[in-house]
Amino acid sequence: MGRENYNDLLAFIAVAREGSFTRAAAQMGVSQSALSHTIRALEARLGVRLLTRTTRSVSATEAGERLALAIGPRFEEIESELAALTELKDKPAGSIRITAAEHAANTVLWPRLHQLTAQYPDINVEITVDYGLTDIVAGRYDAGVRLGDQVEKDMIAVRIGPDLRMVVVGAPAYLAGKTLPRTPADLAQHNCINLRLPTRGGLMAWELERDGHPLKARVQGQWTFNSSAPILRAALAGCGVAYVPEDMAAPYLAGGELKHLLKAWTPTFPGYHLYYASRRQSSPAFGLVVDALRYDGARSATGRAG
Repeated sequence: MGRENYNDLLAFIAVAREGSFTRAAAQMGVSQSALSHTIRALEARLGVRLLTRTTRSVSATEAGERLALAIGPRFEEIESELAALTELKDKPAGSIRITAAEHAANTVLWPRLHQLTAQYPDINVEITVDYGLTDIVAGRYDAGVRLGDQVEKDMIAVRIGPDLRMVVVGAPAYLAGKTLPRTPADLAQHNCINLRLPTRGGLMAWELERDGHPLKARVQGQWTFNSSAPILRAALAGCGVAYVPEDMAAPYLAGGELKHLLKAWTPTFPGYHLYYASRRQSSPAFGLVVDALRYDGARSATGRAG
């Protein structure tokens, strides 16, 4: 049977349930004669009588009962799913996938989004920690997080954090008896803890700056990690000098467990931005995620390329 005849099946179900052409016709908004013609045509195509008609009532035949029991619940399921989809247009629900570096995931995404998911239990959030400059389209992510100066120009960017400062630090136990570095060149005399970048396969250069003049230092040491938390842990254990976000080191600097080195070379970077690939209409769930993450100092999303 062709797809165009599904309406005929719906007409039959209506008559079988109502036990009346008059009530079924009123329910469907068609004339009684048109509905009767539809049922006769359906019976002719199937080659079997579906309804028994008398002057006072209409009832299903054995074949009609079998057909109604078989297809009735299925059409109900379809109608229920269509109704659910209609509600979903305005209901914050669904999965949002975001890729971000560990520091951004811990300091920005988690504190804001765990509150959002508590308020909207139908929103699911998946965060993948990745230090690479991920292609969110190829990776099927809804969005990614990068520092502002790393966002591709064809992406939509929303600022989600303040400017970020990076600091060089070391524990007193490591620094005892050593000459403190006064310039980036002095780092060559120290055991430095490195971060390996997965996409480029190399070690991240320590980006330093003084009086507006940037400098990239390539350092060496016994320890290399692929995330920031173990780098900080190794520095606290006295394993060497580390290059970490200032907010991660701040409690330990205040407590004297770490010392701030090369203070004159401390650089500031544009804060974290949430970026995504299109201005097309997004889901209510994604809109709530963007609003929850949006930094107070940047209340509107702006395209980097207009």
